[in-house]
Amino acid sequence: MSSKRILLVEDDPNLAFVTRDNLEIAGYHVTHCEDGEAGYEAFSKDHFDLCILDIMLPKADGISLARKIRETDNLTPILFLTAKTMKEDKIEGFKAGADDYITKPFNIEELLLRIDVFLRRSQAQRQQQVTGNIFELGRYTFDHRNLCLHLGDNKRKLTQKEADLLRFLALHKDQIAKRSEILTKLWGEDDYFLGRSLDVFISKLRKYLKEDPAITIVNHHGVGFSMEISES
Repeated sequence: MSSKRILLVEDDPNLAFVTRDNLEIAGYHVTHCEDGEAGYEAFSKDHFDLCILDIMLPKADGISLARKIRETDNLTPILFLTAKTMKEDKIEGFKAGADDYITKPFNIEELLLRIDVFLRRSQAQRQQQVTGNIFELGRYTFDHRNLCLHLGDNKRKLTQKEADLLRFLALHKDQIAKRSEILTKLWGEDDYFLGRSLDVFISKLRKYLKEDPAITIVNHHGVGFSMEISES
């Protein structure tokens, strides 16, 4: 664990001190920045295994910072720190490429557990072999390992969460994947708010796949989703 590096961008000095101290006790190397601009500068100069970003930051907010990170990096997990009542910020965070969130005030043990889950998942994903990770979806070719969706000569980079969801639907093609199962497998838990986040990701995948009308992601209301590909 000592080799894992975490970028912490938090402007509250007390929260930042406590969080950094506990992460370092747990064996992580932590780089702390107090604003979004400094956070992006640090990210650009170094390698990090995970980013923890507060949403409300000076100079550049956490959502803007996440978008900039995702312009060049689709693999590194991003965990947002959010105020308990700011649900719209959470939705925007997922749209910007965040993998998960934790609400303030939070329990350090919960934060450590979530970090461990994402780091283990990220490591496992990086170690996956190419075999079994290339999917032919209608006119598209989907490379889960490299987070790429190809249509002819056009290539779209996906975030890790987008790729994981598309892979899940592809593996269950022509079957109904229950919302609760998707949420538990990809987000680690099933609750109402995460269900709204899932809807956001489904809408994005529909947009990415719209060039092939044979592909449909069907919403089975109250149950789940299915990817259906009609014969051309």
